[in-house]
Amino acid sequence: MTMTDHAIAPPVVPPNEPQPDNIPAGNISADAPAVPATKYGKVVLAPMVRSGQLATRLLSLKYGADIVWGPETIDKSLIGCERVENPKTGCVDYVRTGLIFRACPSREKSKFIFQMGTAAPDTAVAAAKIVAQDVSGIDVNSGCPKPFSTHAGMGAALLKDIPRLLSILTALVENVGLSTPYALPISVKIRLLPTIEETHALVTSLCKTGISKLTLHCRTPPMRPREPAIRDALAGTAKICKEAGVEFFVNGEIKGWDDAQRVIKEYDIDGGAMIAVAAESNPSCFVPNHLGGPKPWREVVTEYMLIAMSVENPISNTKFCILNMVPGKNEIHKVLSRAKTYRELCEALGLECTYPEDLDLGTLKTQRVKAQEEKQAQLQVERAERQKKLADFKRKKTEAEGEEKKEEEGSNKRVKVDVGERSNATTGAAVAELAATDMLLPGGAAEPIQAVV
Repeated sequence: MTMTDHAIAPPVVPPNEPQPDNIPAGNISADAPAVPATKYGKVVLAPMVRSGQLATRLLSLKYGADIVWGPETIDKSLIGCERVENPKTGCVDYVRTGLIFRACPSREKSKFIFQMGTAAPDTAVAAAKIVAQDVSGIDVNSGCPKPFSTHAGMGAALLKDIPRLLSILTALVENVGLSTPYALPISVKIRLLPTIEETHALVTSLCKTGISKLTLHCRTPPMRPREPAIRDALAGTAKICKEAGVEFFVNGEIKGWDDAQRVIKEYDIDGGAMIAVAAESNPSCFVPNHLGGPKPWREVVTEYMLIAMSVENPISNTKFCILNMVPGKNEIHKVLSRAKTYRELCEALGLECTYPEDLDLGTLKTQRVKAQEEKQAQLQVERAERQKKLADFKRKKTEAEGEEKKEEEGSNKRVKVDVGERSNATTGAAVAELAATDMLLPGGAAEPIQAVV
């Protein structure tokens, strides 16, 4: 494969710079034959969740990646998918309730390895057969330490269940491998075990399953990307794979094409090296230094946006990827982080937007945002109506309580008057009766009795 395949014009090599072994002395003109990208081994794009979607893979290939691994896709999510071709973009979508996986066979198939998350041989084989026509290999993820993978027995969890991992690889080799009509090379990506001896024993067992490729991520499952890679087991692993005829790739802290070649040569790796973090922040890391090396972020972001729009990459993924490429301290980073459509992204970057407007304004994320805004507006209207009804209720209640109080006060006055009148009448009658009685008594007083009421 040549750099011409990726449409990158080789720049002039300064005369005072050391010339690579496979390049003629002197400067290289724009019309000169392209220099092979591979020197000691292949340099490939590592499988990365989100960052390894179609647009990043195509851009990495353009900048010189020899092979690209896709992000982990769960086998069960593929089973039952509908394969939909898009003649406008040349892409193939695997759709169920939503987009599960997108590939572009016309631009990447011969260099694209599909990575699968699986925990069972039968579902692994079923999923592999579904995507077989659009990929050039099947890789089993047995190194991812993230809970979304390990909780279901996938990823790094398989390193704790070696018999299950071996059965999955054996099933794939026997059902969709190179000796079957599907003719797909099967590979596996692992992490370091606690000791070098355990790691070498695992690699020996894996090579016996018939796999074609094996990648060792030089970190243990608990280790994070910021921790230095451990390369003590590399030389022995490379030797085991070479003797078994298995192409071996190293992963972990590879910073670019030149760094990859250094590690490949140092550990006598018969295969290549994977780039992950460096490619996430700048996919042009696949350009060798003697061809100009990595490009400025603005140039890379522009190329990425053009590819993303050409394959109708989902806005959410495009935004995520370019935010990883644009320096966080740059003012444009803040503007891009607020964008919700391709048009807003292109406006911030000073680019012409070629993304279909109906898709741009009708993306699921935009629809959700719009629906959320409409819901909030509706909630505000309902809240205002409830507050108005509550105010009316309180006012009517206050008025009703006022009327009841007035009626109660009036009733109390009437009761007091009636009681007073009845009391006076009773007292008067009692006095009169007492007076009459007193006058009738023998020796009673002749003077009338008066009562004060």
